Amino acid sequence: MKGLILSGGKGTRLRPLTYTRAKQLIPVANKPVLFYGIDAIRDAGIREIGIVVGDTADEVMAAVGDGRRFGVKVTYIRQEAPLGLAHAVKISEGFLEDSPFVMYLGDNLIAGGITDLVARFKELSPAAMILLAQVEHPEWFGVAELKNDRVFRLVEKPKKPKSDLALVGVYMFTPAIHRAVAAIKPSKRGELEITDAIQWLVDQGMTVEPHLVSGWWKDTGKVEDMLEANRIVLDNMEHDVRGEVDAKSKVEFKVVIAPGAKIEGSVIRGPATIGAGARIVNSYIGPFTAVDENCLIENSEVEHSIVLAESVIRNIPTRIEDSLIGRATVLECTRQRPEALRFVLGEGSRVDLV
Repeated sequence: MKGLILSGGKGTRLRPLTYTRAKQLIPVANKPVLFYGIDAIRDAGIREIGIVVGDTADEVMAAVGDGRRFGVKVTYIRQEAPLGLAHAVKISEGFLEDSPFVMYLGDNLIAGGITDLVARFKELSPAAMILLAQVEHPEWFGVAELKNDRVFRLVEKPKKPKSDLALVGVYMFTPAIHRAVAAIKPSKRGELEITDAIQWLVDQGMTVEPHLVSGWWKDTGKVEDMLEANRIVLDNMEHDVRGEVDAKSKVEFKVVIAPGAKIEGSVIRGPATIGAGARIVNSYIGPFTAVDENCLIENSEVEHSIVLAESVIRNIPTRIEDSLIGRATVLECTRQRPEALRFVLGEGSRVDLV
């Protein structure tokens, strides 16, 4: 069995961060989202993984490498344009050959991984198995309708959904999916839809098994989803302090402090994680905050936020919360006169003054 991770896409809902960074490499709890998917596939016993890449190919390839660090072998498959999930399967046929495979969307996080899903797929041997979750807005997703606990209809982003069961970004396929992809036509939006390919399998009388998510699942395509995923992952981490914490500081509840990090005269209240080389000086880091490596936070308060690597937050008089701070960003109050707000913001930025 092989793995196929989709790591293309432009990440428009996470701009301006994704103007300069692949959305799958934005970290949750200081670990790129893409790495969670690689780990989940490896932990299910799969060692050959193809990664479909697009405009951010160079960055993804530099971060993942040949896969050796994860205990897998990685092959990269270039997709010239985001022409649909089924198109990604189509261009990956040379890598997949006649192997059954799991397809995993690289910006998804799933509690507990996919080991049970893979085992169930091997046990039942259907033509395909799809992971489903109940959602509040099924019109935003591909939706599955069930009859007698079997999938009988799938619709991509229906205006009037007949089910609240959304397709989570994990699919199990036999080689039959290649015939399905070859048989379908592009949708109205010009993409080869994986829902159409799976529907073709159903229409041909093949079995498509549903597998309902028992825990949490997050599509990290929006800032609020990134923060929620960060909260959930941090809440499940174990206390592990390896960095330096001086006598004037307090570290409370579940906190991870990486080697090389320094906490000086500050309060770290978990769940929280501080990356290697980061310095927290005379500051408060509140629950559900991830501070990445080589950051400096001084005379400031941050809570329920993600701060990417090499950023500086200094002398901010108001607590920062519910925020996603991009890599190498500087937030600083200089207290100069006359008082004013001064910004250098990229396209698509959002600033809330409260």
